Order: sequence, then C-alpha cells, then structure tokens
Amino acid sequence: MDAVIDNFDMFASGFFRSLGICLWALVGSLILGTLICASRLSPLPALRWFGTTWVTLIRNCPLTVVLFFFAFGLPEVGINQSYYVFGVAALVVYTSAFVCEALRAGVSAVPAGQAEAARATGMTFGQTLRNVMLPQAFAASVPPLGSVIIGMFKNSAVVGAFGIGQDLYSVYKNLTSARGYEFIPVLTGVAIGYLLITVSAGLILALIERKVAVVR
Repeated sequence: MDAVIDNFDMFASGFFRSLGICLWALVGSLILGTLICASRLSPLPALRWFGTTWVTLIRNCPLTVVLFFFAFGLPEVGINQSYYVFGVAALVVYTSAFVCEALRAGVSAVPAGQAEAARATGMTFGQTLRNVMLPQAFAASVPPLGSVIIGMFKNSAVVGAFGIGQDLYSVYKNLTSARGYEFIPVLTGVAIGYLLITVSAGLILALIERKVAVVR
C-alpha cells in the first residue's frame, strides 16, 4: 500500500473531484428526471410523447454511447465545453431516464382518488402534480431511487475515463502509466475511494428510507 500512502494527496484530490462529479450529477439527474416524469404524466399528448421518447431512447443506450455523443458529437455542431462539463451532462442525461421511471412508479402508488379530489377543488394538473402527487411519489420511490443513485455513482468511474482529469481514474492512470507503480495497490486505493462514496451514500439513503417509513 506504499503507492497509496506515498501519494495520499493525489488520492484525496481525486476522491473529492470524483465526489464533485457525483454530487453535480445527482442534483442534475433528480431535477431533469422529475421534469421528464412530469412530461410523461402530462395530459398534453406532445409532452407525453416527448417524455416517452426520451426514456425509451436514453434507457436503451449504453452510457458510453451517450458519453461519446457529448464528448465528440456536440463539438461537431459547434457546442464546445470542457470534458468535465460534457461528462457530468452525459451522466445527468443518462441517469434522468431511470430517475423518471422510479418516480413514475412512485406516482402509480399514490391513490388515484387523491388526484381526483385535487382536481375537484380546482387545482390544475401542475398544482396537483407539485402539491399532491410528487411529494408522495418521492417518499414511495426512495428504495428504487436509491438504487439508481448508487448506480449513477458507480457510473461516474466510466465518465472519468473520458479525460475529465484529476479524478480517481486519472490518479490510477497517472500512477500506473507515468510513474510505474504496480496496478493492484493503485487500484485498491481507487476502489477504496469509490467505496467511501457509494457506501456513505447507501447509509444516508437507508436513513432516509427509515425516516420516510416512520412518517408514512
């Protein structure tokens, strides 16, 4: 483990860089996934078509294809950003489809009579969704959303392979290729970094799930 101890500052920097990717992607995918879910539930056919098409296309594409599209396709049409921005955006777009479906399942668990009662009081679709359906859907969707979030955190390692720089994957490449350290100790340090992220996220999500269960 000398490789980890001697280069602890690099591993720490890579850990926080990877953690930043995860947190940005978490916020973005929850927001975008909620909007896509609202589109799928909308009474407007155009919005329902958009939401359904989004989920069908994104969910059935490998993450690497989405990453290639952002990293190499968008510059071809004049959209230029850093690989960090492209990587986070691709992870947000990819994860949003799964967030949408987890939320939609949560909406299905809400009794239909509540939406009917909200409409009877004069609420619009948007008000019903925002004030009645989505709060309960989020509570019901904590377990599947947790699985989606943990999967997204692990997918951030794939994003790192696209040249974001200074993340845990870059630490691995730098230490093994440029400095000649053995693979196993370096990979062990990288694995520990990702385990710290995913295990911590799992504990937080388990705590949230227990609190939601008590409230319900």
